[in-house]
Amino acid sequence: MKNKTTLRRLFSYVKPHLGLVIVALLTAIVSVALTLLAPILTGNAIDKLAGRNNVDFPALYTILTVLTVSVLISAASQWLMNICTSIISYKVVRDLRAEVFDKLHRIPLRYIDTNSHGDLISRVVNDIDSVSDGLLQGLAQFLVGVLTILGTIAFMFSINVTVAIVVVVLTPMSLFVAWFIAKFTHSAFTEQSRIQGELSGYAEELIGNGNIVTAFAYEERASAHYGEINSRLRKAGVRAQWFSSLTNPSTRFVNAMVYAIAAVMGCFVSVTAGTISVGAISSFLTYATQYTKPFNEITGVITQLQSALASAARVFAVIDEEDETPDGEYEIPQDECKGSVTLENVDFSYVPERPLIQDFNLDVAPGKRVAIVGPTGCGKTTLINLLMRFYDVTSGEIRVERHDIRSMKRSSLRSLYGMVLQETWLFCGTIRDNIAYAKPGATIEEITAAAKRAHIHSFIRRLPKGYDTVITEGGGNISEGQKQLLCIARVMLSMPPMLILDEATSSIDTMTEIRIQKAFAEMMRGRTSFIVAHRLSTIRESDIILVMRDGNVIEQGTHDELLSREGAYFELYNSQFAAKQ
Repeated sequence: MKNKTTLRRLFSYVKPHLGLVIVALLTAIVSVALTLLAPILTGNAIDKLAGRNNVDFPALYTILTVLTVSVLISAASQWLMNICTSIISYKVVRDLRAEVFDKLHRIPLRYIDTNSHGDLISRVVNDIDSVSDGLLQGLAQFLVGVLTILGTIAFMFSINVTVAIVVVVLTPMSLFVAWFIAKFTHSAFTEQSRIQGELSGYAEELIGNGNIVTAFAYEERASAHYGEINSRLRKAGVRAQWFSSLTNPSTRFVNAMVYAIAAVMGCFVSVTAGTISVGAISSFLTYATQYTKPFNEITGVITQLQSALASAARVFAVIDEEDETPDGEYEIPQDECKGSVTLENVDFSYVPERPLIQDFNLDVAPGKRVAIVGPTGCGKTTLINLLMRFYDVTSGEIRVERHDIRSMKRSSLRSLYGMVLQETWLFCGTIRDNIAYAKPGATIEEITAAAKRAHIHSFIRRLPKGYDTVITEGGGNISEGQKQLLCIARVMLSMPPMLILDEATSSIDTMTEIRIQKAFAEMMRGRTSFIVAHRLSTIRESDIILVMRDGNVIEQGTHDELLSREGAYFELYNSQFAAKQ
């Protein structure tokens, strides 16, 4: 049932290309019809040569000419049909890949966070490639196979009804054999696809964190674990191939038996009784072979078909994921946003049975600087995720300019914030494009000015191609500090009305940090700012400091006020500076 559903959904992607399907069907009909005409012509030629002293060469030449033309037209039709089916397959795969990629932009961030990124990549790339291979094999086989079966049945019954009935009755045994083996094959290929996704995820993880693997001398253990997954993949693959490899020989054996029975009955019964000529029995046996050939071909590609179905099911599992909650309709233009943010009775948890933020309240006036501090896991980054609506609150409200952010378009809400995170993100492209990512269409003058404010301009000028220098994916050919400065320049270019700085200077040297802090102070003037800090020296000038623990604000006030209370903030501050004092 699951296979039928998956197959039905795959063919729903074929419907938009019905014109190409019709062309492929017509060319398949022509190809099959001319292919089926060949045995009749061959049989007639045999009959003209058999038992005659004087051969009718003109008639024989005519038959041979017609046979040659038929073969050429059939070959051309077959070529055109393959072109059409290839185009259909590639368009279906294009549409499928576009849909699953679009889906990845609409599913909740929770799904991305809780699933292996390598496995998701494997679904988008490897699994869809398997679907493509299965469609290329299966679509052409289906068209030609059905037409060949119907045509050969008609021709066999026109030659000899008795032998035709025997062939038609016995041949479906091969389908039963193929169906019986396919039950085991599908489950084997499903397991193979799952382990392949696991292997891709582990490889992606190791490649992305190669420096950590090397630093902790984890290479041998990583290789051992990779080998263990690879071993499981080998076993699953061998099992899948073993079952699928049984199909074709089994069905060929059944069809060979059918051919042998047809030959015996035709030769020893029909020919001896004089009811059928030698040419006709030759044609019949050719049709018997052509009749069983589609069964052999379809079962011969059972590996690709079962693999395609298993892979398609994994792709549809992503497509069927529930979308994130719908956008609201309200939009706030950047120039109308003053920066008022209110959190009222906010509750949130990543896992229902483990509450994180409970009854959280905060009222931030426009232009205020809010610093958020606390131990690891207290909810600092979670609060940022809620402000940006990467996650929705479980209960309560977050309001911007007195509007519940759930009533706003996500794109509008996020355009109001500029983010600089501790974990930098750069893509493979020029430095100019990376800085302009936040403001498409920015001029080189604007980009240069932003780079100067971020104190990265002098470094860029020393590069061989300046702002047109291409950096690798993730900025692998520049230092961590330089990557962070580029991300800071990106925000300084867009200058949104609100800022989120999550330990934005963690990878920068002390002298550069002092300059950047001055640039930040200028940038934050008149803008609401949320600063997640681990180094408390960076937040002394904040208007409000929130001290969080276990998802709750346990203290809030200015730097001097919190120190005078000698509470949690006092302890955090002393833990960092007592040794220096």
